[in-house]
Parts: sequence; structure tokens; C-alpha cells
Amino acid sequence: MRPAEKRAMAAHFIQGGLSRRKACKLVRLSRRMYTYQPLPKPDEPIEQAIKKIAKAHPSWGFWKIHHRLRRNGLAINHKRLWRVYCQLKLNLPRKKKKRLPERVKQPLIVPATANQMWSMDFMLDVLTDGRSFRTLNVMEDYNREALAIEADFSLPARRVIRCLERLIERHGKPENIRCDNGPEFISNALSEWCEGKGIQLCWIQPGKPTQNAYIERLNGTFRRDVLDAYLFSSIRQVRQMVEGWLVEYNTIRPHQALGFLTPCEFKQTG
Repeated sequence: MRPAEKRAMAAHFIQGGLSRRKACKLVRLSRRMYTYQPLPKPDEPIEQAIKKIAKAHPSWGFWKIHHRLRRNGLAINHKRLWRVYCQLKLNLPRKKKKRLPERVKQPLIVPATANQMWSMDFMLDVLTDGRSFRTLNVMEDYNREALAIEADFSLPARRVIRCLERLIERHGKPENIRCDNGPEFISNALSEWCEGKGIQLCWIQPGKPTQNAYIERLNGTFRRDVLDAYLFSSIRQVRQMVEGWLVEYNTIRPHQALGFLTPCEFKQTG
């Protein structure tokens, strides 16, 4: 019989009128064991806090969780947090670096102010019925803010222009827009629109996605958190998920390149 079962039987006998000594002797349990109370685990509140954030954000690593907990008011040494984090086996595996051949490096301009450089790119995915859809991702390079993610089955150059016009009304006009050599981006319609607005359209070299590294970083996060994490049966579901994710990405998710500030916080401090 387990000690817990013996304690339950002894408690039953004590309630029936027996003394503690006789009840413990009857079930062959020491009185010290009967009154024993296990100490609470000192790391249990930390474990629960980590599990809560890890469940809501499966792609977040240790340092994002650490800074999020500190922002939530849990002041804890990062070494202790790392120990608990590893005990829960939440540490993400490191990606092995691939050796690439020597390439001519093109410097990536780091904007000093807002609206100095925007980046945009397309992504592709499929619905559960097999239909393909695309997303147009637009980003402010200065504070890494995701300005818009437009989702639809077709996104021609005219649709790109309408999206940019809405963003200009909301955020102001950018000096430059960086993009790849996709057919929508090299079309005469987009080039003429940018020329009329006084915006410099900057194309990266073919096969050089690192020259558009800011938007590529956004694409990777969006792919992990949304496109690979959920199954969508309609464009409406995609748009609803994107709308909530944009708010979280810009106002809640700490950004390591910004000193673990959110894009909106970094913009305010600038």
C-alpha cells in the first residue's frame, strides 16, 4: 500500500474517533509520515509562465520568452530561467550553417529614419482544396514593421499599386522601395507609378535574396507562425489570421535586432 493511501486510511480512522497514534499504528504508518507535507516546487510558477508563452508562440526561442516574461513583471535571472527552460526540453535545435561559394557582397543599407526604405516581396501557399494563393508582404526597413500583408489568388501590378497607395496615406511616402525582379515589380505600370510619385524603385540582383534581407526575415517568421502552422480552407480565413498576426508582430513580439523592442516601440523611441 502506498504512503498516500495509508495516510488516507489513517485520516479515516482518526475521523472515526481513534487517536493519531493508534490510527497510524493500525495502518503501519509513522506519525511523522502522516503529518508530512511536501514542499512546493520553487520553479513551478516559472514553469507555468514559460509553458503559457511557449504554447501561444511555438516558434519563439529562449531570449524572446525571457524578455517577454520580464515585460510581464517576472524578474528572474536568465541563468535560472535557462535551467528551467532546458528541463522542459523547449530549447530549439540549432540550424547547421551551410557552406556557400564565394559571392560578391552587396551592402544592405540600414535606414536612419522612417520612410527611407520599404521592402516588398511575394509568398506562395495553398488552401486545403489545392488552390494556390499569394501574399504581398510590405515592410518598413527602419523599424522592421510589417506594414501590410495582402492575400489573394491573384496580385497583379495594379493591385500592388493600390496596396502601396493605401500605405502611403497611412504612413507617408517612402523615398525608396526595394524588391526582386518578379513580373509584377518590373512592370511598366509600377515603374511609371513610382516615377510619378517620386519614389526610387530598387531591384535586387537576380538570385541574390540576401540583398533584400529584411523582408526575407519577415517572410521566414510569417511562414513559420502562420502559413506552416495552420490549414486554411478559404482566403477569408487567411486574411483573418493575417490581421491578428500583424498586430501581434508589430506591437507584442520583441525583435532581437531592435534590442528586444517591438517595431512600434522602436519607432516611438526613435
